[in-house]
Amino acid sequence: MKDVIVALDFQSKEEVVEFLKGFPEPIYTKVGMELFNREGPDIVRYLKAKGHKVFLDLKFHDIPNTVAGAVRSVASLDVDMLNVQAAGGIAMMEAGLAELKKQGKGTILLSITMLTSTNSEILKNELWIDHPLDDTVLHYAANTKKAGLPGVVCSALEVPLIKSHLGADFVTVTPGIRPAGDAKGDQARVVTPDQARSLGSDYIVVGRPITKNSDPYGAYRKIRAEFLGLED
Repeated sequence: MKDVIVALDFQSKEEVVEFLKGFPEPIYTKVGMELFNREGPDIVRYLKAKGHKVFLDLKFHDIPNTVAGAVRSVASLDVDMLNVQAAGGIAMMEAGLAELKKQGKGTILLSITMLTSTNSEILKNELWIDHPLDDTVLHYAANTKKAGLPGVVCSALEVPLIKSHLGADFVTVTPGIRPAGDAKGDQARVVTPDQARSLGSDYIVVGRPITKNSDPYGAYRKIRAEFLGLED
C-alpha cells in the first residue's frame, strides 16, 4: 500500500505531541536518530499506543553480529519498518533479517542504498566509488534482494531502474521529496510528490515541507493527495 511517511525530525517528545495534535487520524511516522537518541524507545511506544505506524530510521551499519544484536534490541517495539545500510554487505543484512525472523516480528527490514544528499561528486571524490551513482545504487539494491530483504530506501529518481531489474514488488521508500517551488535544503536528488508517484515510489518520506509548514495537516493532506493521485 502506498503512503506518505512523515519524518518527525524533532528533538523532544513534547514537540512531537504538540505537532500531532493537529492530525485527527493516525499517520505513518518516521523516527530518526535525532529523536530516538533523545527520547529512546519510549517515543516509539507512545506513537504506537496512539495508533501511528512507525518507520524506525536508525540506519544500522556494523559487523553482522552487532547489527543482529541491534535489531534484537528494538524488535520488541513492533515498528512497521526498520533499516540498515546496504554498504554493510550481504552478510550484515542477512544477520539483521534473520534476527527479525527469529523474534517473529512482521517488521519490514529495508536497506539504504545511497543517501539522497549524496551526489556523483561526493560518491567519487569523497567515498572513492568510481562507478556511476545509478549503477552503485542498483548494485546495492541487488545485494539487498540477494540478502532476502524486501526493498530499499532510495531516491525516487532511481525507482524505475530498481524495479525494472528487481521486480515491481520490490519495495521502494523514497525521501528527498519537495513540493514544487520548495527549497531543496540539504538534499541533492529531489522530486515532487507527483513525480514520485509517476516514477513508481511505494512510499515517500516527507519532513520539513510538512513539519515546518504553518498548516502541517493541510500540507500533509495536499502532499498525500498529490502522491496518491486523489482529490484533496
